[in-house]
Amino acid sequence: MDDDPRSIVAGLAELGDVTAVLALAEKRLRAGDASFVADLGIAVWRRYGGDTTAPWQYRSVFDRTLRLLALTPGVIDQAVRLISVVQDRHQVRYAASLLASAHTVADLGVVFDADGSEELRACLLQELVLRGADVHHPWAVSPHWRHHPLGWLPLSLTPIEGHPSRPRYHIGGESQDLPAMAAEPVHGHGAVPRWQETTASDEAVSLSAAVDNWAEESNGRIEARTFAFDDDLPPDAVGDALLSIDLECTQGMTTGLGTYSPPQAWRQLFSAASTGGAYNRGEFGAYGRLLAWRSVAALVGAPHGAPVGDVEALAHHCSWYSFAGSTAWFDRIAWDIGLAVVSPDRRRLAVLAASDTD
Repeated sequence: MDDDPRSIVAGLAELGDVTAVLALAEKRLRAGDASFVADLGIAVWRRYGGDTTAPWQYRSVFDRTLRLLALTPGVIDQAVRLISVVQDRHQVRYAASLLASAHTVADLGVVFDADGSEELRACLLQELVLRGADVHHPWAVSPHWRHHPLGWLPLSLTPIEGHPSRPRYHIGGESQDLPAMAAEPVHGHGAVPRWQETTASDEAVSLSAAVDNWAEESNGRIEARTFAFDDDLPPDAVGDALLSIDLECTQGMTTGLGTYSPPQAWRQLFSAASTGGAYNRGEFGAYGRLLAWRSVAALVGAPHGAPVGDVEALAHHCSWYSFAGSTAWFDRIAWDIGLAVVSPDRRRLAVLAASDTD
C-alpha cells in the first residue's frame, strides 16, 4: 500500500473494506510515527470535511485516526494538530471527551497551552470536571473565556450531579453505564385548582434543551410546557393535574406517577443530552452538562442567567415527580423521560416529556 496519506485517501472510496488502512495507521503509530497518523486524518478531513453523506470509508478512517491519537499516551500534540483542522462542533466535543477519558490533567496541559481552539479547551475543561478532576491551569481560571457558553458551569461537580457516568473508550468502540431510575409510587387523588397554561416559546426551548437532540437527530418527540394555578396544588393532586391540563403525553394515564429527587432528574437529563437517543450520539459530556442544567433551570423556574448554585438551591425546594413510560405516548423501549416539577409555592407546574425509538 502507498504510504502517502493523500494517495491513500484518494482511493478510499474504492475499497471494499478499510482494514489495511487502519492496520497501517496502527503500525506507524507503534513505530513512533504519530505524525503519519495525524497527516492521514487531516487528509481525510480535508477530503470530506465532515460531510455526513460521504462514503463510510472516510468516516471510518477519520474516526480511527482520531481515536488512535487521542487515546494513546505521548502523542497528544499530534491529536491537537489533527483536531485543529476540524471545523465541526460535534467532532471537537467528541475529541475533548476522548482526550479527557485517557489522560491526566498534567498531560493535557499541552492542550491548554496550545495556540489553538478555544472550543476544544472549553470542552476539555468541562470533560475533566465531569471526571472529578481539579484543573488549576491558568487558562481555566482566566476571565477571557467566560463569555463562552460553558463558562456558566462551575469548575467542580455539585451535589446534585454526584458522580455522573462517563463513557469508557477504546480504539474500536466504547461503553457506558446508563443511570438506574426508580421512582417512589404516588397514590391518592386531590382537587385540582383552576389553572392556565403559561408556556412561552423561549421557555419551551429551555425546558427541552437536554432532549432536543432526540427530536433533531433521531426519532424523538417532546412535550415541554408550564402551567400556573390559582391556588396551591396539593401533593396528592399532582397526578390528577397531569390528567387535567390537556397534555398529550399523559392522556390515559392511570398509574406510573412517582416522586423523584433532583439528582435523579439531573442524571437522567445529563444522560439524554450527553449520550443521545436511538440514532445519535448526543452532545458528549461538556455540552451534555450545560444542556442538563438549562433544562433543570427552566423546570424549576430559575431567573434567566441565574448561577448554577442558585438553580441547584431552588431545585432542592421544588417537588419532583416522574411519569416516564406511563402512557401509550411513550415508546417504552429505552429512551423515555417524564418529569413534572412543582414550585416551592405550589402554584407553578413544569412538565418535560420525551421519548425516542429505534
